[in-house]
Amino acid sequence: MAVSNLISRRDTLAEAMRDGIYWGLGHTTTLVVVGSIILLGRVTFLTSGYFEAAVGLMLVVMGISRLLDQRRPPARVRPGVAPSRAAYAVGLLHGLAGSGALVLLVMSEIRDPWLSVLYFAVFGIGSILGMFIVAGLCSVPFTKRMRISRVLKVSTVTLSSLLCIGYGGWMIYGNVRW
Repeated sequence: MAVSNLISRRDTLAEAMRDGIYWGLGHTTTLVVVGSIILLGRVTFLTSGYFEAAVGLMLVVMGISRLLDQRRPPARVRPGVAPSRAAYAVGLLHGLAGSGALVLLVMSEIRDPWLSVLYFAVFGIGSILGMFIVAGLCSVPFTKRMRISRVLKVSTVTLSSLLCIGYGGWMIYGNVRW
């Protein structure tokens, strides 16, 4: 959902795929930092629902932001600057939750540091490639050539944004102890 929200702002496949790389790099950066703490300090990583809730909050904010952005006329900005930063920031937060938390949990249980590094390297490369491919595939409906009608684009962006908000709210509700 986060990727569809990010790439719906892109006009070309190349821009969307670049955001996929930044998203994967952000995800991998978080894993390197926290993974290094685990490897060097030999600490055990305890998962927390608050990381998932933070991702939920990010999804809600992204959904609302995208809904508000579609009402504004398109601004002429230097292509690629802000969205790539946003994709990297989303990846940083995403690395703390979901699959990132599972990777760190597994890394804390592997006793051989070299196997941990190898496990992390394979997962990091796979994350970057996977997010690159997913961003490219998800961007096809938003490229200039595929914009068949304005109504279809607005409907797709609205549905994606509402799903982002709904799923993000559900993640917050399910992971915060009220």
